[in-house]
Amino acid sequence: MKDSQGNLVLGRTRWRRFALVALPAAVLGAGLMAGVANGAVPIALNVSGQTFKVSADSLVGDGFAQYPTVVVKPDGTQIPVAGSNIDFATLTNLCQSVKVGAISLVIRGGRDGKTVTADNLQIGLDQLGGDATFTNIRIGTDSSKLTEGGPGGVGLPGSFGQEADRVEIRNLQQVAYSTQAGTFTVQGLSLKVNLQGEECFGTIE
Repeated sequence: MKDSQGNLVLGRTRWRRFALVALPAAVLGAGLMAGVANGAVPIALNVSGQTFKVSADSLVGDGFAQYPTVVVKPDGTQIPVAGSNIDFATLTNLCQSVKVGAISLVIRGGRDGKTVTADNLQIGLDQLGGDATFTNIRIGTDSSKLTEGGPGGVGLPGSFGQEADRVEIRNLQQVAYSTQAGTFTVQGLSLKVNLQGEECFGTIE
């Protein structure tokens, strides 16, 4: 692979637009649900079942791991998601929105030179977009052997996984069912109820 100047780039992978950070659709399709039915895929956690949107100008993460899993709605419905774990992440110009009917709740932070940081960040997402660079990425790793992503960043033996020493995503857009972190620090926090149903972005192309 070569950069814009024609120089060979080793140990780095870049995609312009991507969905679920190159996680094959087959893994999140019939194969995953068959594994769920057989009890072979770990249940991540119980969720409300409603998605929320997150955007950021940039996300820089040290220690990245990803593998298929599911979240469970209150009625027992199991939803396939990509479990994405980052040991330590720094974000700028963060926006998080959740819409209920015509009203939305919008949270912002990390603006005007400030940042948002999180350690042991774990996300259950089903859509992701942006411009990404991975350093020393390893795709197709047995998810039970993943070593990046902090505590909890592994799946079950024989399931598809991938990891990288570092991930940088510009113009991040994601739709997720869950986010949790050991510590989540938001500089310049702003929380507002928006009666016009404002969201962080529209749809991911």
